[in-house]
This record gives sequence, structure tokens and C-alpha cells, in this order.
Amino acid sequence: MAIDAERASGYRYSQRAYLIQIRREGAGTALIDPIAIEDLAPLQGALADAEWILHAATQDLPCLAEVGLTPSSLFDTELAGRLLGRERVGLAPLVLGELGAVIEKGHGATDWSMRPLTAAQLRYAALDVELLIELRDALAQALMLAGKEEIARQEFAALLSFEPRPRTADEWRRTSGLHKVRKPHALAVVRELWRARDELARERDVAVGRLLPDSSIIVAATSDVRSKEDLRSLSGFHGRGAHRYLSRWWDAIAQARALPDAECPSPAPRSEGPPPARAWAERDPVAHARLSAARTGLAETADHWGMPVENLLTPETVRRLCWSPPDPADEATVAAILVSQGARSWQVEACLPVLLTAMAIEDAPEVTDE
Repeated sequence: MAIDAERASGYRYSQRAYLIQIRREGAGTALIDPIAIEDLAPLQGALADAEWILHAATQDLPCLAEVGLTPSSLFDTELAGRLLGRERVGLAPLVLGELGAVIEKGHGATDWSMRPLTAAQLRYAALDVELLIELRDALAQALMLAGKEEIARQEFAALLSFEPRPRTADEWRRTSGLHKVRKPHALAVVRELWRARDELARERDVAVGRLLPDSSIIVAATSDVRSKEDLRSLSGFHGRGAHRYLSRWWDAIAQARALPDAECPSPAPRSEGPPPARAWAERDPVAHARLSAARTGLAETADHWGMPVENLLTPETVRRLCWSPPDPADEATVAAILVSQGARSWQVEACLPVLLTAMAIEDAPEVTDE
């Protein structure tokens, strides 16, 4: 059974599903409005026995779960494409490459929360599942021929327990352009404006960028505005949305500026993990040598398997092991660490020899001036 969901990203704060598309062999395509139908439990019961075919499952699983729809098994066509080393893994390129068919697109950025939906929107939505079953079959055949059936099975099984990355207290540090802000009180302005915007967006269920773009937050933090009127003159603050909540933005700025120095954020947040890799050569040359060896070995392994290196192991796991290897750094210990970090058995088997070799490095290569 092919399934897809449309959200109103760019329009709404929430990531809820505003339309669900389903196509099942022998039953055709159904477009379901989860806003009009409060209880989808009967639908979950009807679909319980089916393998769910999704494209980029991590995008849709959370919003489907929110309305009570969860799979017992699935096949992710995007992930299958990655495992097969396909250069382009979007739905349209995969359908073209595997099936030789062209999917007409054009409403991806539409506001799916609006009602009524147009006939053109409904046709667009239906196309997302029209060929998904055929695409799944073609990719499954390719996985079998490439000897990657078991790898795909493990990857798809892991997706059944997927959960989105949890929000943290430092979420505001993801503000685009934050690298331009270095002074503690200016960083406090970014933080307080981000929080004020996030709270308002959640209250009104409006996408944060429609209230105040990141660029405007950075401009406010780096400008010497002295009043609400000064703020109104800045880029992004005289638009309809920003102007309406000008007092709210100004209050956030005033609150940030009134903070004692000790309560202002620092440019570099504390981290429990290893430092940025660019600093390793100077701070710990041996760890840098381990990381270089691991990256080289994993790149060669990924090339052998014909897939992106990020599908072998997460970069964070590699960095942690190379910065602070376990004692003992033997096969059983390292394998246990990989499993605890979410690595599947095929990944452990593929990556373990490379990591053990890298962690055995005890001396940094000698650097000579020529």
C-alpha cells in the first residue's frame, strides 16, 4: 500500500497532516481529509496487514502517527535509492530512472491547510502515490540483484521506531546567520526574539518565518536600535506580520539587554561531545590521525558498497569513538557502542574493521616543513 501525507510547511507552525493519500493494489487511490475525519482508527485497522510504501518515510511518519496511523512494516523508496547509490533520490527522478515515467509536479509549496482544496491540488497529491507501488517493486528487484536485500530489511525495520529529533533549550542557536553575532548581549537578543517568535507561532499555528524571518532577528541583534520606532525601520520589522507584533519584539529585545552578563549566552555553547573536527589537529593530533584514518576507511567501504558514506555510520558516532576510544578498544566493546548508538548489524559488520584499525593509532604522523 502506497501512502503519503501533505503538511503545510511554510504556512503552519505544526507539522500535522492536512491530507493523506493512499493507493492500494486492486482498490485504487483514496484522498483522505484528516481535518474533517476526527477518528482514523477504522482506517488504521484496515491497513494493519499491509506493507506501507513511503517516499522519505521520516518526513511523514510523525504526522501520520499524530492521527493514529502507524505501520507494522514499511518500504522507503528514497532510502532504497540511497542504498543503491542512486545519484538523485527524489520521487520524480527515481520514477523517471526506474520506470521511465514522468510525474507532473507543481503544487509542492501550496498551503494544504486551506479549504477547499482545488482539483489541481488533488491531482498533484494523487500523483505522489500513483506509481509508488511500481517503484517499490523495481527498487526491491534492484536491491536483490545488488545483494542488499538484508541491508534494506534492517534499515526499514529501524524506521518503524523513528522519532523526530527532540527540541533542546539551545534550539535558538539554529537561527540562520547566527555566526555573525558574537557579543553576549547580542546573542541574548537573538535568543529572546527567537523565543518570543516561537511562542507566538505556536499560539497562532503560523510558520515562524511568516511572523519574523531569521534575517530580521540577526539584524535586530547587531543593530543599535534604541526604541520601538528605531526597530520599525529595520529590514523585516515594517512588514505586515512583524509590524503587528512590534511591541512583542521590542519587549523581547529590552528583556535581553537588561540581563546581567552572567545570564547571557556564550558564542560557543558547552558540549558534552568532542570539539569541532577542525580543531583536532591542534588540540589532539593523535585523535585527528584516528579520525582521518576512520574517514578514509569508511569512504572506501561506502564506495565498495555503492552507497553514501552517511548511510554506513553517523558522523557523530565516528567522532566520539575517535576522540575518546573505549578502553579496551576491542571488537566486542566497540561493537556494543555502535549498537547503543543505533547501528544495525550490517553496519557494525561493515564498519568495525575500519574503526578498530583507526583506534589502534597511538602516534600522530610527523609533520615536516619542506
